[in-house]
Amino acid sequence: MDTLQQEGDELEWKESARWVKFEEKVEEGGERWSKPHVSTLSLHSLFELRTCLQTGTVLLDLEGYSLPQIVDDIIERQIEEGLIGPELRDKISFVLLRKHRHQTKKPIHRSLADLGKSGSGVTRSPARSPAAGANFNRSIEDLRSKQAFFILCSLLFQLKNKFMKKIPRDAEASNVLVGEVDFLEKPFVAFVRLSQATTLGGLTEVPVPTRFLFVLLGPLGKAKSYNEIGRAIATLMVDDLFSDVAYKARDREDLIAGIDEFLDEVIVLPPGEWDPKIRIEPPKKIPSADQRKSVFNLNELGQMNGTAGGGGPVSEDEEMPVPHELGEELAYTGRFCGGLFLDIKRKLPWYPSDFYEGFHIQSISAVLFIYLGCITNAITFGGLLGDATDNYQLSSFLFCLFSGQPLIILSSTGPILIFEKLLYEFSKNNGIDYMELRLWIGIHSCVQCLFLVAMDASYIIKYMTRFTEEGFSSLISFIFISDAIKKMVGSFKYYPINTDFKPDYVTAYKCECLAPDTSKDLVPSTGGFILNITALDWTQLSKKECVKYGGSLVGKSCKYVPDLALMSFILFFGTYTMTVTLKKFKFSRYFPTKVRPLISDFSIFMSIMTFVGLDMLIGLQTPKLIVPTEFKPTRADRGWFVMPFGKNPWWVYLASFVPALLVTILIFMDQQISAVIVNRKENKLKKGCGYHLDLIWVGFLMAACSFMGLPWYVAATVISIAHIDSLKMESESSAPGEQPQFLGVREQRLTGILVFVLTGVSIFLAPILQFIPMPVLYGVFLYMGVASLSGIQFWDRIKLIMMPAKHQPDFSYLRHVPLRRVHLFTLLQIVCLAVLWILKSTFLAIIFPVMILGLMVIRKMLDMVFSQHDLAWLDDILPEKEKKKKEDEKKNTKKEKKKGKGGNDSEDVSVLVA
Repeated sequence: MDTLQQEGDELEWKESARWVKFEEKVEEGGERWSKPHVSTLSLHSLFELRTCLQTGTVLLDLEGYSLPQIVDDIIERQIEEGLIGPELRDKISFVLLRKHRHQTKKPIHRSLADLGKSGSGVTRSPARSPAAGANFNRSIEDLRSKQAFFILCSLLFQLKNKFMKKIPRDAEASNVLVGEVDFLEKPFVAFVRLSQATTLGGLTEVPVPTRFLFVLLGPLGKAKSYNEIGRAIATLMVDDLFSDVAYKARDREDLIAGIDEFLDEVIVLPPGEWDPKIRIEPPKKIPSADQRKSVFNLNELGQMNGTAGGGGPVSEDEEMPVPHELGEELAYTGRFCGGLFLDIKRKLPWYPSDFYEGFHIQSISAVLFIYLGCITNAITFGGLLGDATDNYQLSSFLFCLFSGQPLIILSSTGPILIFEKLLYEFSKNNGIDYMELRLWIGIHSCVQCLFLVAMDASYIIKYMTRFTEEGFSSLISFIFISDAIKKMVGSFKYYPINTDFKPDYVTAYKCECLAPDTSKDLVPSTGGFILNITALDWTQLSKKECVKYGGSLVGKSCKYVPDLALMSFILFFGTYTMTVTLKKFKFSRYFPTKVRPLISDFSIFMSIMTFVGLDMLIGLQTPKLIVPTEFKPTRADRGWFVMPFGKNPWWVYLASFVPALLVTILIFMDQQISAVIVNRKENKLKKGCGYHLDLIWVGFLMAACSFMGLPWYVAATVISIAHIDSLKMESESSAPGEQPQFLGVREQRLTGILVFVLTGVSIFLAPILQFIPMPVLYGVFLYMGVASLSGIQFWDRIKLIMMPAKHQPDFSYLRHVPLRRVHLFTLLQIVCLAVLWILKSTFLAIIFPVMILGLMVIRKMLDMVFSQHDLAWLDDILPEKEKKKKEDEKKNTKKEKKKGKGGNDSEDVSVLVA
């Protein structure tokens, strides 16, 4: 929007505000743009705008190629309609063709009138210069040779404008010109829509073609009113619904009807209850045009939104939660391996793009993050697995090449560790060879997985609602958090803080090296050679040399160890804190737009490098990452493969079917729940999923890992969620003030493959990895556990218990479900989570897989405690075919009744509208 201003003796159009989606004003100092904010319009300005369109000139689909021609057509129409006299033609043309000064630059081009005026030296305003029309006519003749040059200079400058990056492609401009002049007695108003968008030289700040033009010139004394009307039409033009009306309008009445529809949605703020000077920050989320249309239609018909399960009505600004639907991937086919064939058919066309779409800088940060997470996970769970099974296992795995959902990361998990530990203790106590028993369990489990795939058993995943998903994912997240904290607390036991050290008594602390028995001059040393002890000055030996040569250390300070525990805690908590801070950096106000997402994507890597550097700078001997330097079995008494026969009785081969069934249940639940979480609609995945294809590969790999004595790997929920988060895509071009829109996830196989390739070649990276302190990796481990809790409704409801009602966030379910019912539902989830935690920590952990399956049974029982309306908001409604059929029949009968009423319905509607 440009306003007419007096600069010395000249008039010029000066840019005062702009809209891409939200309003930006030129600050009073004129040096910068304001922050984007929601436009606040006076109701009076909207009514005045309506009057302007009723009484002014409206030109729709005007053939316009240049600003002078458009101005001539507007003035000609005004004269034809008798709105102005012919004597005002030159004066209005002179004003409308003045130069335009934009906020981003000094004026490098001049208007058409200025170019002509430069030769004659006339600089008077139209009110004082009766020869303005003649000057304008002469300028047209002088411009022929200069016009192209100045327009070219203007466009070259505009192309360098960074503001262009904020404007969507194929955007078209609406220019608003408002001002007051002393030669008009009544307002001069024109609304123009060009048949084709045209670039009108330097009329716009950026090289965007103009499609709409609104002109308002009026008598002196009403500048503020004209400015408000200009702001009103500019705000309307960036409104999705009104702009659609403006593009499709056939006459003046359609535009006025569009303003009336806009007024129907206007919300008035009482002037005594808010400060109009306050600029309203753009909201994080706004309703789409389709949602606004549906609400408007409902209001027009006087109807309320439907309810679920007999609950109360839904407010106009609220939608019912999306029904629990997992798509056609889990449809029961009834054919042998029908679901598997459909998965292959669905994923095969996307297979080439799964590789070339991974070539992006975001993939590098994702690979580094997930690689370090897998390394930490392997040390935490793999190391524990080694301790629990007397170092019987290796770690190496590759899954992403042929799976149905390559975004899922397979790794050792807490539940698998629990089962393996119990199985090892059982074998040891009963004299059964563990590796052979484990092999047969893996074979049986593989066969059972293949049977489940053949029978489309993944269909039961439809009955896994938010209750089951959040219970299981919360359990895994808490395992990550607790294990990271346990490891950190353990360092205080290995390296206790020197609480006995007293600085005032530092003179009493000493450590001396005493020589061994001096009756023998020659004694054997630990190095294997004979040492002459009398030739050594034992007081000058170091601590290591004293022990090496057989001396003894005497003194209070001999056992002194630096405060490694405190340093480890600094590295641990510092890594976690810095990662959390940098991850949120893309929402900060610092640095350019391109730099912020880059810092956020590489937050893990930057945090690790920072605290690795700090550790090297301090120089303390903190515990470091230990990576094997050669590829071989972990025990000398075993080969690369486990033999299936020869060490256990024959009945063990058959009896292993029972523990294999528990393993299959655990793998099925762990794998499929993780897949459901990854494939949520919120992630906007476009390539589909493959529950059956994933399960069959997990089954094959179960058998392969059992034969090679490798750990059993299943979907790692927390690491998979972290993988999804590290690959999320957002819109690059967004309007000023508008939050970047989430576009989806970068679906590809390359990151997963590279993660496991790096894990495999970690042996060769040992010289580099050995500098990474373990507390730094535990900080990463803690971050993954905490980050996976974000966005979980269960965790949000737990925090609500400790909040007073007036400080609780405005969650949608709090508007529709009583708070006591929300707390009851949360309490039941906490009880279920506590039971699972206790089971995994006791000897009853053997039935842990069955209890995870029991979550689905408990969810079914909740239908007797909560109404379907409450469950629709707090959880998901279970898919029941009979209930859906009944609801469809009810809807059909209602529609038939409405059709039968006919004219009576229209009478009711008219009364409600009135």
